[in-house]
Parts: sequence; structure tokens; C-alpha cells
Amino acid sequence: MDMMKRVPIREQDPKVRATNFDEVCLGYNEEEAVAEAKRCLQCKKPLCMQGCPVAIDIPTFIKKITERDFRGAAEVIARSSALPAVCGRVCPQESQCEGKCVRGIKGEPVSIGKLERFVADWSRENGFVPAAPEKTNGKKVAVIGSGPSGLTCAGDLAKMGYEVTIFEALHEPGGVLTYGIPEFRLPKDTVVRAEIENVKKLGVKIETNVIIGKSVTIDELMEEEGFQAVFIGSGAGLPKFMGIPGENANGVFSANEYLTRNNLMKAFRDDYDTPIAAGKKVAVVGGGNVAMDAARTALRLGADVHIVYRRSEAELPARVEEVHHAKEEGVIFDLLTNPVEILTDENDWVKGMVVRKMELGEPDASGRRRPVEIPGSDYTIDVDTVIMSLGTSPNPLISSTTEGLEINKRKCIVAEAENGQTTKKGVFAGGDAVTGAATVILAMEAGKAGAKGIDEYLKNQ
Repeated sequence: MDMMKRVPIREQDPKVRATNFDEVCLGYNEEEAVAEAKRCLQCKKPLCMQGCPVAIDIPTFIKKITERDFRGAAEVIARSSALPAVCGRVCPQESQCEGKCVRGIKGEPVSIGKLERFVADWSRENGFVPAAPEKTNGKKVAVIGSGPSGLTCAGDLAKMGYEVTIFEALHEPGGVLTYGIPEFRLPKDTVVRAEIENVKKLGVKIETNVIIGKSVTIDELMEEEGFQAVFIGSGAGLPKFMGIPGENANGVFSANEYLTRNNLMKAFRDDYDTPIAAGKKVAVVGGGNVAMDAARTALRLGADVHIVYRRSEAELPARVEEVHHAKEEGVIFDLLTNPVEILTDENDWVKGMVVRKMELGEPDASGRRRPVEIPGSDYTIDVDTVIMSLGTSPNPLISSTTEGLEINKRKCIVAEAENGQTTKKGVFAGGDAVTGAATVILAMEAGKAGAKGIDEYLKNQ
């Protein structure tokens, strides 16, 4: 075996997977995982751990795999992460742990993410459950939102002995893991639900259909329900639009709505009575991971799909793997192109989109070259559905119904990075509600920081 090269990962054939919602990546079997784990150099100063936002002891869990001690590997990961099967699938490892791997200097980095996924999947199939604390300390903490940041915070607090209740606005827990990321990247029944069950086994209670700010306010939770601290992990679910003519037409979706209808409400299944105007010719505006998810979902629902993005491929914010998979499956990329108007028929349904060619100018504040319009370059693309994937911001409902909670000009809650403390005593926050839309693992890092902050705060009460 060439130690410089990764053990290849098995995937569904692109032509087959473009017609189904089964998982694209098939993961390692035991032999492949052990062979890949043996590539780890067991560095004295493991840089990979510096690249992991939740500080998993990567060399130790990988060494356990080489010894075929998969339970031991699971125990090592469980000390730092409540969602290993999720992270193994959706973390941007290439810019984090694997990006720092010494093997990657002369060859290919160790497939840390795929090994984490292997251990997590082994745990689920073999009934491994992280140990719950023997007794609680009697202190009650409320967590708002059951996405990655809320689940992580709740899991960590439960391990410390707190009585934790998560309040979730939707009818299914999981947040973006359930409604945002498609089934073919993150299976719901097997992976997401199993990891949520593990958090519940630590003693965490989850109440669904509770909208904080409408059903009950944070002040009421603290003053009337006896919660001594609150963690806000409510995410960023408010979609952004462009403000161009025709944007309110029938057939224009936010990526949020399109994905929620499909993932949470199972619109892709014929046996569910929640259809979606899926479209036959779909344009997805944007270039991030969510845009790739929406495009690949529309493709599987039977559409011809174009990604319309105003910069070039080098500036696409999506993971390289997601772009590669989208192209393999047949998504067409219209780069250096920006929508200027959505055309409608007499019934106000989308019938086309006018786009303008762009060229790249000088770098802007993000460090990426700024797109500049080319005058007179407009042309029309024939579409019946437009999905806007331009990012999201936090829903202002919580901040507007909570006394003394400061937000910034981007409508994000102001909180300390190291412990999640907000401007309101006893209230902590983290994840997309604080940073704006970011990654699952960064939300988890913030959940861990919030749990630590709450523990320190309540110990000093």
C-alpha cells in the first residue's frame, strides 16, 4: 500500500445517485478504516488537534482503530463530541484537522473525517452509548434550539450533572441537521435521529413545537419556570433575498424553504402529502454549501439545474467535495453571472431570469475579487423555478422579546466568544445566532464554550 495516498472512499455512481436520495458516500469498512488509520504518523505535537474546533484527541482515536479497539475509539471521541456521525459527514475537514495533517505535506492527509464517521457508524450499529452522569446537581438549564450548537451545549451540561431541557420551535429536533442538510449527505433516520437519541440518553429532555418569544419568553423561563441559565442556539433561519424585480413571483423559493419542505416534510417521497413545486428548469442563485444542497436536491426531484454565481469557480465558498459531486451529477455552473430580473407569466409564475455577465475586479473586504458588471451583456435563461441561496440571518423574535439582550447591526446576538455570555445575566448564546450563518462544527464549538460558561456562572451563584 502507498502510505502517501489515502485509502479511496466508495461512493454511489453519479448516474445512479442523481436519481435517488440515498447517501452518496458509502464510508469505510473495517479493513479500509484500519488500513487508513495506519497512515497516521502519531505525531508528538499533533497539529490536527489544533485544527479541530472541538479539540477531539485525534491521534488517540486513530491509534485505537489500528488496534481494532473501535469501542475505545468511540469513547475517546465521545469525550469531546456529541455528534461524531454528523461531523464525520459534513465538517470541512480539508480546512481544519486534515488541513493541518503532516502527511498532507508530501502526500495526501489522513482521512480523519471518514475515520470519525466509521467509528460513529460502528458505535450506532453496535449499540455503544456514551455514559450518563450517575446523579444530577438539581440545577435547571434551558437550551433554545436543537441544532448542532444546542445539542452540543445540552450534552456537555448533562455530562456535568445539570438538568437540561431543549426547546425546539419545529416538530422534529435537529435544527439544520434535520431541515437543512439533505438526506443524501446526512441520513435523518439512521444518523441524525440516533445522535439526538444519544444526547437524550445523557438525561436531556427535548420539547418540540415551542417557539421562544411566542409560546414562552426567556424572561418567563427564568422567572416562572425555574431555569437558572439559558443558552440560545437558535441558529440563523431568516433568508436573504436580492431585491430584484419579480422576486415575489410564484416559483421563487429561499433555499431554506426548498430544503425544509424536502428534508423535514419529506416532499421527495410520494407517500408524504407535502408536495413541492419542484420545477423542471431550476436556477439556484449562490455558491455556498447550501446552494449545492439545493441544486443537488432539485436535480434529484427531476429538474435541469443551473447554479448562477457572480464570481468564478476559484471563489466558490462551497466545499470542493460538494462542487465536485454537483458537477458529477450534472448540475450546470453559470459562473461570473448575476440575476437582474425574474420574468413572470400572466399568472405570476416564473418563466425566465435575466442575468448579466460579470468580471472580477480588485479584492473586496472578504479578500475575494469583487465582481463588476459588464454593460450590455444581459441575456435570459429559461427557468420555471428560482432558489435564492444568499445566506441567512438570525430570526429577530428572540432578541425582540428578551429584555436586556443586545444585538449588533447584523441582527446577531452579542456574546463573548470564549464563554458565550450575552449582555443579559444568566443568558448565554452561540452558533449562527451569534456569528450569522457558519458551519456545523463552529456551532458545536460555540455550544461547548456556552456549556463551560454556564457551568462557571452557576458554580459562582
